[in-house]
Amino acid sequence: MDAKKLPVSTQIIYGFGMMGWSIMINIIAVLLIYFYEPPADSGIPVLVTQLVIFGIFNAVALITTSGRFCDVIFDPLIAQLSDRSKNPRGRRTPFMRIAVLPSLLFCTMVFFPLVHKESTINIFWLAGMLILFYVSTTTFVIPYNALLPELAPTPEEKVSLSSWQSAGYVFGIGISSNTFNIANTLQQSFKGMSVLVSMQYTVLILALLAAVAMAITAFGIDEKKYSKNTPSKTKLWQALAQTLGNKNFRFFIVADFTYFIAITIISAGLIYFITILLRLPKTMGNKIMGVMVIVSFIFYPVVNKVVRKTGKKIIIIISLLLLACVFGGVYFLGKPDIDANVQIFALVCVAAIPFASLNILPVAILAEIIERDRKETNANKEALYFAVRYFFVKIAQTVGIALFSMMLVYGKDVNHDQGIRLNGVVGFVLCLVAAIIFTGFKETKAASVD
Repeated sequence: MDAKKLPVSTQIIYGFGMMGWSIMINIIAVLLIYFYEPPADSGIPVLVTQLVIFGIFNAVALITTSGRFCDVIFDPLIAQLSDRSKNPRGRRTPFMRIAVLPSLLFCTMVFFPLVHKESTINIFWLAGMLILFYVSTTTFVIPYNALLPELAPTPEEKVSLSSWQSAGYVFGIGISSNTFNIANTLQQSFKGMSVLVSMQYTVLILALLAAVAMAITAFGIDEKKYSKNTPSKTKLWQALAQTLGNKNFRFFIVADFTYFIAITIISAGLIYFITILLRLPKTMGNKIMGVMVIVSFIFYPVVNKVVRKTGKKIIIIISLLLLACVFGGVYFLGKPDIDANVQIFALVCVAAIPFASLNILPVAILAEIIERDRKETNANKEALYFAVRYFFVKIAQTVGIALFSMMLVYGKDVNHDQGIRLNGVVGFVLCLVAAIIFTGFKETKAASVD
């Protein structure tokens, strides 16, 4: 029996899963560096050594980078287990369900170091909790994304479901941007609460919200009702070779990889852009991200309409070039004799345009790549494709955090801010190179939305 067409209500339920995942990973992106590598006037005690190795590497950069090595093994393993699963409840949702509580636990524990002062113990604690967090969220997000091409068989349906998924991701960014406002409210409500403790309770509140959102998707979609699929029989290394041998997929990964580095640098750097470069209060963060979310949503229907006429490739290239311009603007924040509020809100409104297209189109493109591969190889490798993609997404997020952290070596305080500005230069170069490389992507008629 054919799978039923996905109703809008179920598409919305699907979007909740991405919102939950987005809240969690953006808690890490927004707060990790600020929490463990705080500015001098933050009120947070130094928890790990601030020593610099080889002139650029600090503890946070090394920990976040090394924590991803386990993904080399775990990501394809989860993908293969999901692709080959014969669970009567489905190949995807059973994995997602078991991942919700561990994701909540370890996202929270990242920000509960054992010692509230500089200690080697905190370094090992942070490294261990990050690895367990990455493993937990991988178990959710890879099967979750592998559901998309199964739930949305046609190009039009893929773009529609990708739009709801993208909306969830952007909402997650917007919610996580309230971290400092919630922490500030807790401090005002409970006299005597330290900055560190207020941030810890804030993480707990947001992580709980994220876990509920993830659970709504994991338990709210009847996979067997809407998805018709056959367990893969392709062996892991053969499937990996076929996946990485797909030239179009490699071009796709370059653009996707760069975008997630960019969004991570912006998420990690926003508090520094606001308080150091523009000297605005840190509670401005949620207003700024709120504007970006609203403007981005305004452009969602525009993207869906334009892509039918132009195809996806040209929009991705233009979006990467526009994002490069945004990073150029980051370098000059606070320098012009223009009101600081005008500078940051203007930059965010421009950034919202490429964020709209780069949130919607990559997943739709990948779903079409997967569908063509299935027809050519007669093998279902949906989860493996998404495993490779999300391995690079997580590497990109780690690189973004590490790059930002490394640049701070060159200045992270008022009147000593060159390190913050250098992230603008890094982002500009990355986006420009990615746009040039993506010109090699071959968009066939089957891949465009007609």
